[in-house]
Amino acid sequence: MTFEVVFERILKFMKRKPNGNYRLMVGTDSQVHVDRTVFITGIVIQNEGKGAWACIKKTIIPRKMLQLHERISYETSLTEEVVYMFTEERKNKMIDVVLPFIYKGATFTMEGHLDIGAGQRNKTRIFVQEMVSRLESIGVEPKIKPEAFVASSYANKFTK
Repeated sequence: MTFEVVFERILKFMKRKPNGNYRLMVGTDSQVHVDRTVFITGIVIQNEGKGAWACIKKTIIPRKMLQLHERISYETSLTEEVVYMFTEERKNKMIDVVLPFIYKGATFTMEGHLDIGAGQRNKTRIFVQEMVSRLESIGVEPKIKPEAFVASSYANKFTK
């Protein structure tokens, strides 16, 4: 699908129940294979408690990316790349869907999910501040494990 088709599907999903609580979430995970590294970026629109629509974008790098910082940074870059496709004009179209229902509790948020964790035993903890800052700088609410389920669970399924 082109991004335009993805965006139209997201709008169609939101318009079915414009009074919903919508979370647009983008996150990337990776898996190193014998001769390549596979990156999957998940794009999920969720109406909390009422379902979701999702799709993936696959990127293959034809080498093993063994350096953890390089891989985490590239995951973040791929997430940023998709987030940038949601221009102000597109975000406004999504907000316009819920706007008439704001006073009835409708909401819209946008999150960037990072497959990193701050736990003491997590090897990625040293990259948390750097990657979180990158997402904050582009106006997206960053989420890390265990809240980053688009990257750590949804996208992860497709990297194998």
